[in-house]
Amino acid sequence: MPSNDPTTANTIRRHEERLARDPSSLAFAQLADVYRKTGRTGDAVTLCREGLVRYPNYTTARLILAKALAAEAQFEAALAEVRTVLDVSPNDVQCHRLAAEILRRCGDLEGAGRHLELAVRLEPGDREARWLLGLMRADPAGTTETAGVARILVDDTFITLPFGAVCLEQGLAEEAAQIFTRLLRKDPNNAEARDGLEQALRARSRRKG
Repeated sequence: MPSNDPTTANTIRRHEERLARDPSSLAFAQLADVYRKTGRTGDAVTLCREGLVRYPNYTTARLILAKALAAEAQFEAALAEVRTVLDVSPNDVQCHRLAAEILRRCGDLEGAGRHLELAVRLEPGDREARWLLGLMRADPAGTTETAGVARILVDDTFITLPFGAVCLEQGLAEEAAQIFTRLLRKDPNNAEARDGLEQALRARSRRKG
């Protein structure tokens, strides 16, 4: 969502004016979410924190705060906000999905898998969560069919950073994701594998539209 788009700019101005008229309004959360979506994550974090002082139980605002913090790579702080929501709403599917994303980005595939498992249990029809769960659990049957390039990935010989990069370059996002995930299972601190996995997942998301 580009911030210089006239419609977006008008939306921001409308929310800002509403909040200026009534500073105690819950509209701060809507404005913070627009800030976050337009890349103004710092403003989103500040606005949510100020609003949550007045409304500490406003879980929607806390979730927006967690997303903004995650966008700034403040993963520990983001996860703390997610856990605060889950303490009172343990069946919040959005929070489980976000927790899984944060933990995955930190290299904690086991933790990510636990939250995805809960998300799938709560929403059995969530195909994306189910696919990601298969990926985190290193279950090829839960991700792609064993054909083509996927067939040779059964052999660890090809589970390397260079081959993952080649798969990405060739548009094989799911296969690249499998490679980087398996590398992270061996070494959760492998920053290149973490970055590669996120690139692969973004590429897959763009391809799916």
